[in-house]
Amino acid sequence: MEPLISRRSVLAAGAGAAATLALPGAAAHAGGGHPTTVGFVLNAETLDGGEQVIAVTLDTGRLGPIDPASLTTGTFSVHAKATSPIPIAPGDQIFSEYDLDRTVTAARLDRHGNIVLELSYAEGQLGGGTLGYILSKGRNVRLDLTYTITQNAPLRRRHGGPVTIGGFVQGRLANPEVDAFSYHVGGGLKYRLYSPRGCHGRRPLIVWLHGGGEGASLPDNYYDNETTLRANRGALGFATAEAQRIFGGAYVVAPQSTSYWIEDGPRFAPQIREIIGDLVRRQAIDLKRILVVGCSNGGYMSIEMTTVYPDLFAASVPICGVVAPFTPGGPPLVPDSSLVEIGTPTWLVASLDDDTVDPQANTIHAHDLIPHSLITLYDHVIRDGHQFPGHWSWIYVARNDPSINGTHIWQWMAQQRS
Repeated sequence: MEPLISRRSVLAAGAGAAATLALPGAAAHAGGGHPTTVGFVLNAETLDGGEQVIAVTLDTGRLGPIDPASLTTGTFSVHAKATSPIPIAPGDQIFSEYDLDRTVTAARLDRHGNIVLELSYAEGQLGGGTLGYILSKGRNVRLDLTYTITQNAPLRRRHGGPVTIGGFVQGRLANPEVDAFSYHVGGGLKYRLYSPRGCHGRRPLIVWLHGGGEGASLPDNYYDNETTLRANRGALGFATAEAQRIFGGAYVVAPQSTSYWIEDGPRFAPQIREIIGDLVRRQAIDLKRILVVGCSNGGYMSIEMTTVYPDLFAASVPICGVVAPFTPGGPPLVPDSSLVEIGTPTWLVASLDDDTVDPQANTIHAHDLIPHSLITLYDHVIRDGHQFPGHWSWIYVARNDPSINGTHIWQWMAQQRS
């Protein structure tokens, strides 16, 4: 049976690619000196449907003040190539490798005098994503990105001669929201951690459990600690200024499974518990305000955690989670006898058009059995006019959309105490 996750394209980036240019009839240097090489950074943003490269920043500030009038969308061209970091078997598919020109929509100078080339991007647009989804493995992987910059016309400086850059060297992928999460290992798992800034006293801890596509693929030696933050805004949403204000400053931890949570939930539960214990010992975390949220595979795991550790969590938010049998005729992932014993305040979320995880047999069934649980059901997953697959209902939680009687889900979570 194929894994209970959705097929989604997301982001990833590689670094270190170099591109050179020599304009016909022009010296490939700045103002008659030695050839000038300029580095550049890929600027990314995690959209609701996954991370995309939205701009390229050229390190041109050291060349001297550039006349902005000489900078147009045609001054530079940008080509992007994205390939899988692990081999793709014959007959297998990956969504989405690409090799294409990116459209430059604006060219400007930032406050440091660096040139910023803004690129066309949109939900579902091919050519901007940093992740690829390998069909047979049910995994998102960070694509190896090679960006090639070509200068098509000289730049004018306010003082001095024209500038023609001799070469370009690709640098890192910069995503401020992702970069705010530090790297760690604990309980036998890799994880990322957001720590609130400028907060005093003990703060809540939000545990984000990813979907099936964001786990590791150990047979390929692939365990990146990246896709959990780049595939969707699940963890990132709780680190936004709005969420941090609602929670009064919160730690956000995103462990990465070594496979699927569903494959071995009882084994993973103690590992996640060990990470939580380590954080409680090292950080100023309020033991009465530990919250667990998860989508798809992680939705199952958030329910599993409340059955194994009934007194640990102040609240649980399973999104399009799984409790029914994983294989036809097999045992339920979470037995009814366990669901009726859950005492953790629980708010379930799903979309009725989810064709990956049946909402009736899973979310609605769990709601019927978990005492005093809340539920939000959507007809479709639509944001800013774009319709996503019905399985992607985590988009709504990441934007604090679900509400009951005027109380939104983040505010409800912030009110809970164990």
